Amino acid sequence: MASGGDQATSTRHKHTNRLAQERSPYLLQHAHNPVDWYPWGQEAFEKAKREDKPIFLSVGYSTCHWCHVMERESFEDEEIGNILSNNFVCIKLDREERPDVDKVYMTFVQATSGGGGWPMSVWLTPDLRPFIGGTYFPPRDQGRRPGFKTVLMRIIEQWQSNRAALESSGERIMEALKKGTTLSANPGESPPLAPDVANRCFQQLAHSYEEEYGGFRDAPKFPSPVNLMFLISYWSVNRSTSEGVEALQMAMHTLRMMALGGIHDHVAQGFHRYSTDSSWHVPHFEKMLYDQAQLAVAYITAFQVSGEQFYADVAKDILLYVSRDLSDKSGGFYSAEDADSIPASGGKEKREGAFCVWTASEVRELLPDVVEGAVGAATLADIFMHHYGVKEQGNVAPEQDPHGELQGKNVLIVRYSVELTAAHFGITVEKVNELMTSARARMAEVRKVRPRPHLDTKMLASWNGLMLSAFARVGAVLGDEALLERAVQAGGFLKEHLWDPDQQKILRSCYRGDQMEVSPPICGFLDDYAFIICGLLDLYEATFQAEWLQWAEELQTRQDLLFWDEQGGGYFCSDPSDGTVLLRLKEDQDGAEPSANSVSASNLLRLSHYTGRQEWLQKSQQLLAAFSDRLTRIPIALPEMVRALMAQHYTLQQVLMHTDGNPGSFLCQRLPVLTSMTQLDGTATAYVCQDFSCSLPITEPQELRRLLLDRTAVPEAD
Repeated sequence: MASGGDQATSTRHKHTNRLAQERSPYLLQHAHNPVDWYPWGQEAFEKAKREDKPIFLSVGYSTCHWCHVMERESFEDEEIGNILSNNFVCIKLDREERPDVDKVYMTFVQATSGGGGWPMSVWLTPDLRPFIGGTYFPPRDQGRRPGFKTVLMRIIEQWQSNRAALESSGERIMEALKKGTTLSANPGESPPLAPDVANRCFQQLAHSYEEEYGGFRDAPKFPSPVNLMFLISYWSVNRSTSEGVEALQMAMHTLRMMALGGIHDHVAQGFHRYSTDSSWHVPHFEKMLYDQAQLAVAYITAFQVSGEQFYADVAKDILLYVSRDLSDKSGGFYSAEDADSIPASGGKEKREGAFCVWTASEVRELLPDVVEGAVGAATLADIFMHHYGVKEQGNVAPEQDPHGELQGKNVLIVRYSVELTAAHFGITVEKVNELMTSARARMAEVRKVRPRPHLDTKMLASWNGLMLSAFARVGAVLGDEALLERAVQAGGFLKEHLWDPDQQKILRSCYRGDQMEVSPPICGFLDDYAFIICGLLDLYEATFQAEWLQWAEELQTRQDLLFWDEQGGGYFCSDPSDGTVLLRLKEDQDGAEPSANSVSASNLLRLSHYTGRQEWLQKSQQLLAAFSDRLTRIPIALPEMVRALMAQHYTLQQVLMHTDGNPGSFLCQRLPVLTSMTQLDGTATAYVCQDFSCSLPITEPQELRRLLLDRTAVPEAD
């Protein structure tokens, strides 16, 4: 299968629907439901209009646990399948392929039900206007909660007897949403004051900070790299204040506790999606590419700030996982690994975390060696179980395991430091490190023969852009040529497989296999452009290969043409000319992924310095002004955009250029002033520039370091 799914194409199925012709792993998962599924597109829309039927839109993604549950319970049920097929035009949508459609209907569901999530279930009129929505529905009634079958029967009855009221209600809600989601700046409006916004953002994060284990709010706890990066940036401009010190402590403690917790895969590297408890212990086990990318950048930034090798090791650990398990030979990166898999002990039913968890007996059988010199003739298993909190009866509490899938199992979590473990068993710290490395390697070999979770081999432009940044930045900080080579390979993949040079457009996705093209292709959205541009700028700064900077400039020009709001400032998430997308939205939240507008605010600022194009600096300011109200009232919703606002205000030294003074080079053509910057005595020479003033030439690394860290103005050259 193109998706790398679990079943061979030759398997006989009782049912097969149109989704069997799709490339999306999520749609392929539903190709053999007893439901007459359509993909999102004109064929389905025309059928709904022709037969005057409501549309049932089901939205999810291939590694979504509750999407799997609803499929097993409802979409594989023959009776429910008949009800759906006979009374609705049924559409399946991969939210990762079409985030623009997902955002519109998720906005509706959140407005009408007070919550959201996936699977998302929305009922639409034939002209695509929503009138009822929700998320997961159980198949049958549960107490006061109606089951999916009951919901379907009620909607059928209401559509037949009370259709006008349904349509009118949906219309009113959509009109209210159009007004409520409009973000724009008044002519001549300036962005809000950066220090005030940054201080408020810090206070709001501090209020939600959980001191014992780090992170924000109680369970479930998400990694939230955008929060951590803001806190480090806040410290960088407030180093002498107690608030600045507190911000850094919050970020570093959270990063440390996450790395020690069960959300971090201690055997096979990488990070799981989130923790179901407040101590980062029992995760939701799926692994997402966008989390790995952002966390790698956060950890390498923590290393730069602290000098602690611990953080650099975690960053490398993440990239090791991505290189091994989420990498395609083309240079691209896959989207995700599922939370669920078949238990190694057998059975047909997948269980969450089965690939990752351990029983005490498994550990004892695998690590029987007696450790020489250890107290009480302890075995390697004894030391490992002590260090990683493994218990005979399992270390997952019942309240952390509502479905009983982890009963008797252990999720590895560092319960004791290496020093305490060494003291407990009377051996050296070096010996403990050596033993744990050996034990983890053995366990990793056992993992390899377990049934693997489903791998979503969809390669998304936006997430590949995020991962490009990660490899470039970690490689540059560590001076690791292999990581930088992998970053260049990723840049090449994006240009070869996800860039249409004829149409001058980014493509949203491609898939593993010999046929990398998608037909018909989905054109890229704002986040695809913004994240790739950011990745290309990071790649240029890591390699000084001007081709990446030149492509970033070209992509920014295309992004402006496709998505910029000339009236109100800022960027729309999708092409405003697509009539099937009912709301023209500007993403106003930095969540699991940063808002593309937040990233664009920084991209524009960086590119204005690289190219000398002042209109990009002005665009960045207009963008920030469009989000002024949000930034002023609840900056905690946009910590990445607050960082961009701070970068403009504090004129941070954040752009790195390499030039040989050749007037014909790309940079010198954009910035002729560079031709006047020459080497001293044939030695590598640096100039530190700020606010259009540059330092005297510097040839000593320590002097350059001092000047970069100095908070005073840059001394001007003669």
